Amino acid sequence: MSTTTDPVGTFQALLTDEGQALLGALRDLDPNQELAAATRLRRDHPADLVSAAIGQARLRQRAVAKFGADDAYRMYFTPDGVEQATRATVATHRARRFAALGVRRLADLCCGIGGDALALARAGVSVLAVDRSPLTCAVARANAEALGLADLVEVRCAAVEDVSTAGCDALFVDPARRTGTGGGGRGRIFDPEAYSPPLSWAVAAARGLPHAALKVAPGLPHEAIPADAEAEWISDGGEVKEAVLWFGTAPGARRATLLPAGATLTGGDLPDPEPGPVGRWLYEPDGAVIRAHLVADVAAQVGGRLIDPTIAYVTSDELLPTGYASAYEITDVLPFNVKRLRALLREREVGVLTVKKRGSAVTPEELRKKVKLQGPASATVFLTRVAGAPMMLVGQPADR
Repeated sequence: MSTTTDPVGTFQALLTDEGQALLGALRDLDPNQELAAATRLRRDHPADLVSAAIGQARLRQRAVAKFGADDAYRMYFTPDGVEQATRATVATHRARRFAALGVRRLADLCCGIGGDALALARAGVSVLAVDRSPLTCAVARANAEALGLADLVEVRCAAVEDVSTAGCDALFVDPARRTGTGGGGRGRIFDPEAYSPPLSWAVAAARGLPHAALKVAPGLPHEAIPADAEAEWISDGGEVKEAVLWFGTAPGARRATLLPAGATLTGGDLPDPEPGPVGRWLYEPDGAVIRAHLVADVAAQVGGRLIDPTIAYVTSDELLPTGYASAYEITDVLPFNVKRLRALLREREVGVLTVKKRGSAVTPEELRKKVKLQGPASATVFLTRVAGAPMMLVGQPADR
């Protein structure tokens, strides 16, 4: 945000009347007009403050996708904070789970800019929010104040390993899972013991309180899940956002939660269904369902079977309701052949083609270029395997 050696001081300047006036003037800043705006504003305001305000205005615009305009334009952010903060819908879901467990005071370790702490406070939970970065803590504190939640959120700047959780009945840990800071060297960390703090430390801390939730990468191997933890995978708008290990809830359970609807599927004890021929209907399970290894549970709901032992597509001869998969009516089942697909789409005057793939090396962009779409109709094609053979399944969404 600022090139000075005192980023906290520069941020605090944004909270003054002068800083607030600048932020108000820059709310709808056009990115293409940043240079002109900076030149104009520096005539009457310190250069560092103008730079910080412009940077904050840019971050707020980015944050709207996660927090909504009403909150985003009242909150404060850092570049890392925008990128790493929990989406508000996901944080709200988790906060409601904690509240339903009867949690009254929670330690939010690695709190970042406070996204989860704010959701917890709104759910009526008192929060001790801890982070080691002075700037991040200043931002989290300002966010609690800006949203009227300061009475429920205590922000403490410290290493999480040094903080006592005495007086708390729950714990939430969101460890850093990326290398580098400030936008440089932004590689993802896949080894849970390379998290900061390590997953083993977080698990030990979780076991010391009645309830806890540890945020982990969605790709965490199932064999790395502690036996006394419940594993929940969460998707929002069809995109898998995170996985959480819960302690003090349902040891050994696997759960898929689909937001914004809030539908939750638990299970995992069913064997994989036998594969069989493609029927009239194809079900595409949500990514959270696949990550949770609950495809068999969806197949049981719709009386379905797999199209291939290694592919997470379920097929059925009936259209049955499920909130955990998207259904498609399949009109054509063809061996993979681009020329044949092009002829079929041309005959049906398909100009809009949705390409989905699972178990195919062909990219959607590559296929669209080759089929040369033209016409008013639309279709969906699945590039996949059926009984080990590369196939094309053509159809339409069931709710079309």
